[in-house]
Amino acid sequence: MKLFHAPPSPFVRKVHIAAIELGLIDELELIPIAVAPGMENKDYAQKGNPLRKIPALVRTDGSVLYDSGVICEYLDARAGGGRILPGGGEARWTMLRDHALANGICDAAVLIRYETWLRPEEFRWDAWTQDQWNKVNTGLECFEANPESCGDPNPDLLNIAQIGLACALGYMDFRYDERNWRGSYPKLSGWFAEVSKRRSIAETMPDAPAK
Repeated sequence: MKLFHAPPSPFVRKVHIAAIELGLIDELELIPIAVAPGMENKDYAQKGNPLRKIPALVRTDGSVLYDSGVICEYLDARAGGGRILPGGGEARWTMLRDHALANGICDAAVLIRYETWLRPEEFRWDAWTQDQWNKVNTGLECFEANPESCGDPNPDLLNIAQIGLACALGYMDFRYDERNWRGSYPKLSGWFAEVSKRRSIAETMPDAPAK
């Protein structure tokens, strides 16, 4: 299988972590790809994701899956099913909800990056950026107030919601370390310190960001 990826992406990292947790990492060939707003990449749109988003997974039969959640669920099924996602019942809905919250934090944080790094300064919309920060903060507040949603940081396998949360917090460190999120969310900070000891988290940390 081939995974179109860019290491800084928290969504790519989610798939990478899931593959390590599920014992499938050796089946993935990582294909670097450059995508960004305003960058037309017709080749990737044809071979990977028509929306030019990452990640995209080319399966052994040549068919392509996109969206990190879809790819993670496929990897889970390939590894036997019911491993990082429950097969059914209330636990599945709770986990998918928590995963959606973690994913939303990532979405908002990435959009802030686009607005404050890629958009020319004279066209930046400060109120919109602040609204995205509010989404990040209310998402983190929800996990802080409901630590059961984070789960055990030392399980046999991380579940999809835990993987998504680790990626969101890791992206905050990677792009916005100056905001010191740990000072506002001590329970999340402790959870992240523990989960970061896992091989899947430690080996997928992106390089230091460009300033």
